[in-house]
Amino acid sequence: MQEIYNLAKNLKQLRKQYGYTQKYVADQLGIIYQSYQHYEWGLTVPTLQNFIKLAKLYDVSYEDLLE
Repeated sequence: MQEIYNLAKNLKQLRKQYGYTQKYVADQLGIIYQSYQHYEWGLTVPTLQNFIKLAKLYDVSYEDLLE
């Protein structure tokens, strides 16, 4: 459960750091922005494919997303 919280927190922090909107990130993942919002709120977790895309988008390791 802690990993989900960390992921949500890190996604929001990275998005703001890069100056991206939720819609922009969602578009990069090919999902609607409400689905991306759920990632940041910790309600759902990204699919493996989207998890990989997020790591590449932010140029971080998979572990960094979960720490």
